[in-house]
Amino acid sequence: MTLLLAFDTATPQVSVALHDGEEVIVELTSDRAMKHGEQLAPLIAEALTQAGAVRQDLTAIAVGTGPGPFTGLRVGLVTARTLGFVLDIPVYAVCSLDVIAAQAVASGVAGPFTVATDARRKEVYLATYDELGRRLDGPQVIRPADAATDQPTAGEGALLYPGAFPNAFGPTRPSAAWMAVAVSEELVELIDPEPLYLRRPDAVAAAQR
Repeated sequence: MTLLLAFDTATPQVSVALHDGEEVIVELTSDRAMKHGEQLAPLIAEALTQAGAVRQDLTAIAVGTGPGPFTGLRVGLVTARTLGFVLDIPVYAVCSLDVIAAQAVASGVAGPFTVATDARRKEVYLATYDELGRRLDGPQVIRPADAATDQPTAGEGALLYPGAFPNAFGPTRPSAAWMAVAVSEELVELIDPEPLYLRRPDAVAAAQR
């Protein structure tokens, strides 16, 4: 039996899904923003309960690497690596923007497109893709005005900055269900399970006097 656990913590919400090798059987999303550390483990436990499974039934893990906030990515990547080590199963990491791109292609986008998500500080995380969802450039963190494009643009950034991205379409945040599908069907590039911060964390240790 195949049972893939997928989760993403690159946005204010936590997304968790289970895929049985043929389809997504459970998908859950947190109801409170910016509470990654408090909600990821309970959501994983609830997903397993709904599937009638236990952790030992898992055969692989897929996790989003961002780009995203320092705390959220750290929670997700540490959880993935820990579960992979304890259960002795593989951990597949995916750029979270690639997950949005895979869903965008499935929605029927024609031609090259852009994915822009909220990076806060009046910036976006941005990557460009061809019509098949293959990443051409990025990810990078950039001001919307410096990335303005008439290309179709998926992701929350397009909704936040319509002046820079007037042709918003498709998904706004990475979905764990789509991550599970993309990994299972080999639609995305698999990368090392290391966080894509793209900028320094807000909180840093004080310099030694």
